[in-house]
Amino acid sequence: MTETKTLAGIILKKGKEQSVRRYHPWVFSGAVDSVRGKPREGDVVEVFASDSTYLATGHWAPGSIAVRIFSFVRCTPDLYFFKKKLDDAFRYRISAGIAGNKTTDAWRLVHGEGDGLPGLIVDIYGSVAVLQAHTAGFWHIRKLIAELLPEVTGGLVNAVYDKSEGTLPFMAKLNPANGYIIGGNNDPGTVVTENGFRFRVDWEKGQKTGFFIDQRDNRSLLRQYSGGRNVLNMFGYTGGFSVYAMSNAAMVHTVDSSASAMALADENVKLNFGEDARHKSIATDAFGFLAGMEREYDLIILDPPAFAKHQTALNQALQGYRRLNAMAIQKIKPGGILFTFSCSQVVSRDDFRRSVFVAAANTGRNVRILHQTGQPADHPVNIYHPESEYLKGLVLYIE
Repeated sequence: MTETKTLAGIILKKGKEQSVRRYHPWVFSGAVDSVRGKPREGDVVEVFASDSTYLATGHWAPGSIAVRIFSFVRCTPDLYFFKKKLDDAFRYRISAGIAGNKTTDAWRLVHGEGDGLPGLIVDIYGSVAVLQAHTAGFWHIRKLIAELLPEVTGGLVNAVYDKSEGTLPFMAKLNPANGYIIGGNNDPGTVVTENGFRFRVDWEKGQKTGFFIDQRDNRSLLRQYSGGRNVLNMFGYTGGFSVYAMSNAAMVHTVDSSASAMALADENVKLNFGEDARHKSIATDAFGFLAGMEREYDLIILDPPAFAKHQTALNQALQGYRRLNAMAIQKIKPGGILFTFSCSQVVSRDDFRRSVFVAAANTGRNVRILHQTGQPADHPVNIYHPESEYLKGLVLYIE
């Protein structure tokens, strides 16, 4: 690793150091006054106030977010530094009752800014870790991170798959290729358990790292309301919510535009319940399905993909949430329950709630909030980085 004395320096404009002093892990390009040295994308740099006071250390990138900070204390970012970061992340998940849980072996070990490692995601599926670098900085040291994971997890991990091909900045021109860094697996996927339910995960072809681990707590909550109900799981992907609902629902329909996802949803239902006529998967457009359906469901789950990944798409995303929720609220049976979510980071909790409020008002139906939900403990929100609270959910009672 590069030693501290050789690191390039990023000098901020006067008055622009306040967010860093408040431990926000991003330095925006507009705050940079000058650059000492010639850092390349992904290089480790030090950040200084206009009076040359040291502020932080992080990875450099020539974009809107110029530095992603991983330390507010001067450090040598070597193997020992990152091992301590990973050790801290693992111990936190042990304390939270997530790592080492006998009924759940699919969980997140590293959640970017939430664990002080912005740009790095590591998900655990049984004995396999799936790594995603979202910055050139962590992509350059992915092998170092991978080699630390078996030791940090006490031998739990014996294979590490790098799935950074679709998450790295395009302009970085790194030419990444997904593949195993450590170990291997002839079967691209495995069966994992979550709260005792079994799911087949395909990290090579699946979305994200293969499974939406972040909905674990919300899936558990669903079981409290699905008993005896006719359940519609929209944007159902591989049937996570559907499997939980099948434990006590009268009927469960899973809808997604991906036929391959629906095939995996069917397999996951079968893994847990065998051949069960209560479940049906439907590969079709979600908006079209909602528009054409009758009032046959009394519990609906809306878990769409991110409608906005950038601030420029925010207004369009909010319109999408309003339209989607209005259709569901209009079509659900009286006394129905709606689980509705947004996973868009740029959509705030207030933005999302306001969109659902407008949707409800447009239908004229009486709506009560049963729960306001978010992401589980292994997707921690950094209190200094509110942007890391990306998953928002509402559970509504519709009269």
